[in-house]
Amino acid sequence: MTRVADYLDLVRAPASLTVLGDAVVGALSARGSGGDFPLRGGALAASSVCLYSAGMALNDWADADLDALERPERPIPSGRITRSRALAVGAGLTALGIGSAFAAGRASGLVSLALAGALWAYDLVFKPTAAGPVVMAVCRGLDVMMGAAGPGWRGALLPASAVAVHTVAVTAVSRGEVDGSTRVTGGAAVTASVAVAASGLLGGSGAPGRPGGERAVAALGGPRAAAALGGARYLAAVLPGYLAVAGEASASNSRDATRAGIRAVVPLQSALAARAGSPVATLALLGVEVAGRLLGRRRSRGDIT
Repeated sequence: MTRVADYLDLVRAPASLTVLGDAVVGALSARGSGGDFPLRGGALAASSVCLYSAGMALNDWADADLDALERPERPIPSGRITRSRALAVGAGLTALGIGSAFAAGRASGLVSLALAGALWAYDLVFKPTAAGPVVMAVCRGLDVMMGAAGPGWRGALLPASAVAVHTVAVTAVSRGEVDGSTRVTGGAAVTASVAVAASGLLGGSGAPGRPGGERAVAALGGPRAAAALGGARYLAAVLPGYLAVAGEASASNSRDATRAGIRAVVPLQSALAARAGSPVATLALLGVEVAGRLLGRRRSRGDIT
């Protein structure tokens, strides 16, 4: 009998925390946190989680034969979930994600259609190809732009690019989880991470989206200071793993670097939220990071491939 825990395993539920901030950062960077942001932000975060989880289910559906050899503990090869049921979960979560995005606004809904198409294309076509990391990066960039869709969307281009570049690095390193990566890949990931961290200091609006925001931002040391702190925390989370791969590109180092890279996107999101001048979102993402660490101590799995 299939348990709820098996479905949570299928969609990598703990890892879904890492996408909560994508569309929220996009919306903040484009328009700030005024108006109907709380309602839209909730719908956008739900959409991100649904679409990410759909991608995980589709990943296992597409990789079932390979996982039987390399990862037999996963839900499908272990017999806990059938392949057809995994496909149904992926399709259902895709529909829920698109619906949530349209609930946040027509423009966001239209971007979610492109994001869903990119997710399915990655899992079904591009994942084993050289274009795989780039397509996955497009998915995460679109996730940020889903929140930014509408007036002011250009303000989210830099945050979307930062998340996309981070994703390229993580996905490229993750390809070595079974057979090992290369030192060149590790070195490139180090360079990419430094560039991503620097993006938190570029072009920040420093404009709080609601009354009283200026005092809250000042309490964090100002938008740029808070963004710099977030960038430093991001580097502290991601660099050790990538440096280890650059020194010795073993499978174990690649797995460790991949797990760290997945978690590191949350401090990156908090840095970008600070850059956008939203202390509330910055602190909320810090809470998400703490929750992710607590879950990580109880569960060692965290791969994205």
